[in-house]
Amino acid sequence: MLKRVFIQLACCIGVFGCCLCSYVNTQNAVTRLRLEIPILSSELNKLKEQNNRLKYEIDLFESPEHLMQLARCSEFSHLKYPTLQEVLTVSEAVIIPKSPIEKEKDLSTFKWNLAIGAKQ
Repeated sequence: MLKRVFIQLACCIGVFGCCLCSYVNTQNAVTRLRLEIPILSSELNKLKEQNNRLKYEIDLFESPEHLMQLARCSEFSHLKYPTLQEVLTVSEAVIIPKSPIEKEKDLSTFKWNLAIGAKQ
């Protein structure tokens, strides 16, 4: 009888020890993650600052003043704005419903007003 009580007590202590070890391991994992938060936060802030700096550089490059300076350069002197007579457009056509046989022969085409390009 006394032996049975000791076995039950040993089993309870063993289960309690396993639960305690599991709890400690969980707390260690949480602590590791909490320690990583400031490091990741600083990396995120650095990336945000770099992103803002790159946006600023893009805005400077795309600014009208800079683009006008580029237009004055000899490298881009061949570029020009096309006039209305030089731009070709395709008018939109009305599509009439066709029979299934005609659809197989001739696929219906959509025509949109598109700027094709400039004549040279």
